[in-house]
Amino acid sequence: MAVEDVSSTSFINALQNPTPTVSNSGAALGKDSFLQLLVTQMKNQNPLDPQDNTAFVAQLAQFSSLESMQNLTSTVGGIASNYASSQALQASSLVGRSVIVEGGSTVVDTAKGMSGSVVVPASSSVTSVKIYDTSMKLIDTIDLGTQPAGTTSFTWDGTGSDGTVAPAGTYSFIANGSIDGKGTSLATYLPSTVNSVTTGINGGEMMLNLAGGTSVALSKVQTIGI
Repeated sequence: MAVEDVSSTSFINALQNPTPTVSNSGAALGKDSFLQLLVTQMKNQNPLDPQDNTAFVAQLAQFSSLESMQNLTSTVGGIASNYASSQALQASSLVGRSVIVEGGSTVVDTAKGMSGSVVVPASSSVTSVKIYDTSMKLIDTIDLGTQPAGTTSFTWDGTGSDGTVAPAGTYSFIANGSIDGKGTSLATYLPSTVNSVTTGINGGEMMLNLAGGTSVALSKVQTIGI
């Protein structure tokens, strides 16, 4: 009766490139199946040409490496899950709080007024912030004059250029400066209230949903207020 010779090369290839195979029970081919393959190879090797001991050691080392990789994958998955949960808990604590983010519009309680800031990349001889309502009607202009390079704060008291208190709502803030004699648009940072939080999907970043319908990534928040 012929003795079945199980090729060690085929076994090593199976360890290096495991292809999920579904058995009758529906389970995927795993580390236990590889160990059974190793035992079967030892039982069915050709007694006239037995497998070299070093080949068996190499196969056992590859089996150990495979098991370590599977355990590492499971551990990393657990860490990622815990990190996502921790990040979601931290972000949820921001709901109802005010954050400072880069943007051109925000919801303003005109009875209280608001404060924001303008980023001036280089010295500006004429710097201003124009405030518009939702219909892009000019409500007020804040003259900041000459400003050096850096971040400049501004405050709006909630009144229009005619001195009357504007209604509460969403307003746009457009900042401009004159740098080297050229009109330049400037970035504004405005306060906004966090209404809700959207968790990241497939490793995506946490998003803060702000009052007024806009959203911003958690990493884009410059300052967290009360």
